[in-house]
Amino acid sequence: MGKLANKIFARAVSKLNLPFVDLSNGYANNSKWHQGLIIHLASILRPRVYLELGIFKCGLFNRMIPFAEQLIGVDANPEAGNHMARSSKVRFVATTTSNFAQRLRNEPISIDMMFIDADHSREAVEEDFANFFPFVKPHGLILLHDTHPMDNAATSQERCGDGYQAIESLSRKSEQFEMMTLPWHPGLTLCRKRTAQLAWQENSSVVHTSK
Repeated sequence: MGKLANKIFARAVSKLNLPFVDLSNGYANNSKWHQGLIIHLASILRPRVYLELGIFKCGLFNRMIPFAEQLIGVDANPEAGNHMARSSKVRFVATTTSNFAQRLRNEPISIDMMFIDADHSREAVEEDFANFFPFVKPHGLILLHDTHPMDNAATSQERCGDGYQAIESLSRKSEQFEMMTLPWHPGLTLCRKRTAQLAWQENSSVVHTSK
């Protein structure tokens, strides 16, 4: 995308007063722009349950605390929990995403909003999406990071990985969800789980009971 288009888009989005992000030089020059957008969405949606896969140093997770009732952070690195802010609303799970998904089969939760930012390989992204999708509420949001790397070098596993290929594959399936990717590095994909266009027309019986 051209510099002029980036500036126009940044100027338009800046009017939303997104918190915690500087848009003055355009999205392309701020690799953390996704955090402000996700926080803004949470401030509107006020999720009851927010799940983040891959919390690293909790740069986003801690900023989500004011906007959700319950927050669960999953990371295979036990030290990641040291960065989590103290709150009665948060829970840190030191395990792999696949292990946590296995636990949910016995103790299901109902997820309103989820951010997938763990292993960025195509296989891992597809697995995380498939494993946690059943626990997302109808019309709940799934956000996936690093889905539009800026060039071939950015697709290395040390950076964005090839998880964008999972989005290419998943986006062809539209019966149970819809997807769109914001095409600014490193990329953010928004997914809404739905079988009906309108939330009030959805079959609520598929919602899992939160525990």
